[in-house]
Amino acid sequence: MKFIILVKATRDSEAGKMPTEALLAEMGGFHKEMAKAGILVDGNGLKPSNNGWRIKYAKGGKRTFVDGPFTESKELVAGYTIIDVKSREEALAWSKRFPNPSIDGGEGEIEVRPFFALEDFGDSPAVERMKESWKKE
Repeated sequence: MKFIILVKATRDSEAGKMPTEALLAEMGGFHKEMAKAGILVDGNGLKPSNNGWRIKYAKGGKRTFVDGPFTESKELVAGYTIIDVKSREEALAWSKRFPNPSIDGGEGEIEVRPFFALEDFGDSPAVERMKESWKKE
């Protein structure tokens, strides 16, 4: 089962402040531990939202481009880690050990959510086409 650990953005991360050496070492050590356990799929920090954009979709196929930055940092993501574990309980155990991602060591927050697997959608022609399109040749 794959899970994503989302590191919520803070004012500091949105201001472009870089993590301290101590935080980088702690995160690096934890990611190395997950890699040794064979559960780490990927993990990285994200640049502030002023480097990004959003595409908003409306009925009728209309799309609107919105350039960053985005004002509500509580809803932004500053980084992520993807793990592949055997159960929700294992994901919970690892996430409880995740280092505080706050740049200043203050308040920080992570959110953990499971990925959908194609099997979650049941059998259908669309699911079968997706399985086929994802096969490596």
